[in-house]
Amino acid sequence: MATTDSVKGLREQIKSQVFLLVGILLLLFGIEVVDTFLPGNHPLDRLGIQPRTLAGLPGIGLAPLLHGGFSHLSENSLPFFVLGWLILMSGTRRFCEVTLCVVVCSGMGAWLLGAANSVHIGLSGVIFGYFGFLLARGYYERKLVSIILAILVGFFYIGMLFQLVSLRAYVSWSGHFFGFLGGIGTAWAMFQPKDKLSEIAP
Repeated sequence: MATTDSVKGLREQIKSQVFLLVGILLLLFGIEVVDTFLPGNHPLDRLGIQPRTLAGLPGIGLAPLLHGGFSHLSENSLPFFVLGWLILMSGTRRFCEVTLCVVVCSGMGAWLLGAANSVHIGLSGVIFGYFGFLLARGYYERKLVSIILAILVGFFYIGMLFQLVSLRAYVSWSGHFFGFLGGIGTAWAMFQPKDKLSEIAP
């Protein structure tokens, strides 16, 4: 009976996690549908990050919700789902904390170092943040499951490391790079032993 209840509980947990991630993606596709049909050639995209402008600061939070067309969003959907789910397995609270941290880090990086007169949009900075978090968690948490996941993520998504230094046009290298660093920093903060944290606290 206990085993049956455990399996049922695990099934319900996985179902709720999938529903959450699919719900987020449906929201993003819904926003893209609205943006496509609004007059003015995708006017919502202009709400993204505009580097070093006060008007561009709200874009730090809005940029991950906006994409340059359905192909852009589709490219981001699978890695967001896979990497996001690997984090969500540790709980909704941790998923939300990691997401918030990498959104801020990625967005601030794009706002500070992005090209002038550009607009940065897309979920890729968050995805790079998830990638950095999962890799670093294996090192800092030192649990077998985390180490195995870090190795698997590194193996299947090794190409993302090369994209960190990509200077291709229309690619926000700063958002990718600082999202990745934000993920590593979040893992460090979450899994650093409390005694070490107290040593560096003022």
